[in-house]
Amino acid sequence: MTETSSASGLEQAPQFPVLDTLRAIGALAVLTTHTAFNSGDYVRHGVWGTLLSRLDVGVAVFLVLSGFLLARPYLARAAAVLPRPSAGPYYWKRLLRIYPVYVVTVVIALGLLPANEGVGPVGWLRTLLLADSYTSDRLPHGLTQMWSLAVEAAFYVVLPGLMLVAVGRGRQLRPGRVAVVLSLLVALGCWWNLSLAVRVDDFAAGVPMMWLPAYLTWFAVGIGLALAHVLHQTAAPGKVLRLLTTAGAMPGVCWTLVAGLMLAAATPLAGPSLLFVATAGESLTKHLLYALVGGLVVVTGVFGRPDGRYARVMSMPLLRHLGHISFSTFCIHLLVLQLVMAFRGYDLFDGHGLQIWTLTLVLSLLASEILYRLVEKPGMRLKDLRRPGGRSTGQPKSAAQAASAR
Repeated sequence: MTETSSASGLEQAPQFPVLDTLRAIGALAVLTTHTAFNSGDYVRHGVWGTLLSRLDVGVAVFLVLSGFLLARPYLARAAAVLPRPSAGPYYWKRLLRIYPVYVVTVVIALGLLPANEGVGPVGWLRTLLLADSYTSDRLPHGLTQMWSLAVEAAFYVVLPGLMLVAVGRGRQLRPGRVAVVLSLLVALGCWWNLSLAVRVDDFAAGVPMMWLPAYLTWFAVGIGLALAHVLHQTAAPGKVLRLLTTAGAMPGVCWTLVAGLMLAAATPLAGPSLLFVATAGESLTKHLLYALVGGLVVVTGVFGRPDGRYARVMSMPLLRHLGHISFSTFCIHLLVLQLVMAFRGYDLFDGHGLQIWTLTLVLSLLASEILYRLVEKPGMRLKDLRRPGGRSTGQPKSAAQAASAR
């Protein structure tokens, strides 16, 4: 991680190469939990099977990363007493980053999978607008993971307003004010998991537990890490900041704690491993455990020693490239999984877990590479079209900023 200590240097965001690899790990976790579900391995291998079901924790890693990378420019500019990032370019880049690959995936899934043959024009429109989880109790086949992308897109929309509340308009960064806003986000996220989602579900057409409020805690953890990193560059370290920097410098300890938390998540305290409805307490327990896991994973990439062995290994070009294509992997892997199951003649819950996982992983990576080169990269080249002369007029481009949308 490259850091600058002056206030003016805050505008030039540091690089976080390890976060690219962590994103790849999150995508691999999500792919693995979905293949394990289809093979029935959730219920075949005791605690190991339950742990496979808990690899949906990869979503928590994604959302903590988004909270950190997208909120940091707002906090850094406030600390440097600079104007807030412009909303127009921000929204344009968000759209270009997720929508082209999403549209391609939707067209393939709705057009090719026999299970989606009954989806009419209204269904197509609803899916293209990322509105399925708000208007229906189920998502199309091959696209059931997209509820989390809808959550992320909702976060993209509210982030500028949220940062306006947290840092104010044209004022210097006040950590206490940001902490209050983050506390409110956590409180709302916990309340939603405990009771609000059930109340909303009585009159909602969609699935409230797949809406943004249910995951505000995870985003808040990422924003909190962004605040800690900005303060690490500009202020004398307090107890919490020293704890975070110490933890980041000991990635082995962080990952050991992650393993312990995942074992706790594999107990009945975090609810059932299959698609049974969890109690409010189980839902909240799982929610908070995943928040801690996401925070511990991401802190190793934010505060880790740049010259340490962990950073050197996690910054290897191949691993980082897997992170670069991880969004395409996330989008396409369920469609690939459906095709693998169909062409190999595997029945749902009928085993063959290792074969299904291997074929899905290899073919998903191949499809992701194609999508990355033919869709993602060309789409991102359009990000400066809204700016005068096609050139950036905002913050200098950096690896962290380039990674922030992935």
